[in-house]
Amino acid sequence: MNGLRIGITIGLHQPNETLWNNGIKQNAAFLADALRHCPNVASVALVNTTAVPITPALPWDQTRFPTITFDAAKDALDVLIELGGQVNAVQTDYLKQRGVRLVSYCCGFEYIHAMESVLFRKPTWGENLFVNQRYDDIWMIPQVDHISRSYFEVLRRQTARAVPFVWSPMFLDERVKHLANAGVYQPRSGAKRLSVMEPNINVVKFCLYPALIAELVYRQRPDSVALLQVTNADGIARESKEFIALMNQLDIVRNHKAVFLGRHETPVFLAENTDIVISHQLENPLNYFYLEVCWQGYPLVHNAHLCTDLGYYYRGNDVEEGARKVVEAIESHDAHASWYREKQRAAIARYLPDDRQLVATYAALLDDLIARPLR
Repeated sequence: MNGLRIGITIGLHQPNETLWNNGIKQNAAFLADALRHCPNVASVALVNTTAVPITPALPWDQTRFPTITFDAAKDALDVLIELGGQVNAVQTDYLKQRGVRLVSYCCGFEYIHAMESVLFRKPTWGENLFVNQRYDDIWMIPQVDHISRSYFEVLRRQTARAVPFVWSPMFLDERVKHLANAGVYQPRSGAKRLSVMEPNINVVKFCLYPALIAELVYRQRPDSVALLQVTNADGIARESKEFIALMNQLDIVRNHKAVFLGRHETPVFLAENTDIVISHQLENPLNYFYLEVCWQGYPLVHNAHLCTDLGYYYRGNDVEEGARKVVEAIESHDAHASWYREKQRAAIARYLPDDRQLVATYAALLDDLIARPLR
């Protein structure tokens, strides 16, 4: 069989791992799908680097996404893309002896994670840090380029390049197929339910500015707001005196129009609880959450400058502009909901695994990788 045999690492934590606690497993599957479309690729497998057994309980089709252990994969690869699970020095040496190219695929905000780990004494790697300096290439998704490029390049002693962001509705479609209307946005009369679904685990995506946007909307149009729902916030709403004090300054909280909830699966919470989503990010101007919301036709009010053509965009930290966008969605979204959804899906097509330009770019990246001397 002609073409490259490619492995993409994942790090399973349990045999029936969910796809909705973070995007890393989805990222591996989406990349695998894109690479399978490349004319210079023969096969793609997901390679688990942990001791967790691979069973039929995994939430993806193992015919479509073959999933194997590192030991099973190590003698049948031309390229290993390290994405969701790290290979150690011994494993790296074995691959190099076989002539395998090793790529670091960076889709996390590692500089910010490192900074917070150091400054806030959050144990991450302790004294056992292994920085692999034998990568043949570093591929970064565009949204991590600005904040983490130099962090990657200096420590890993290799130049990095931005590569296309890949997303697919495959898992979203599977999750919503049994929901009413397949979880697609449905116009609803009356006051609107505003939702904020930031993870609230670091400074990158935090719920405070979205809450301030909702507050401004409530001050201007109190009868238009049924409820503000902030997910992933039950812990800070109980335990952070600072957060409690800040929230108690807001009319929307004082008037019992806000609730602070735990974790929820995005597609289900959208379908059952949401009319408008409000978001804010620092150095994370493109992510799966935005694409999930917009693909399903929900109005997304956001400040992500890499996808200004999606949803209702406001600039930077301008919460007044954000509030105006929420009011715009309240007043006009339902009148063109179907048109909006189709427009969003057309714009998102550039990220799909079968997009012609995206596939051509990855094929060229692989050609360049193989042409490089083995490191």
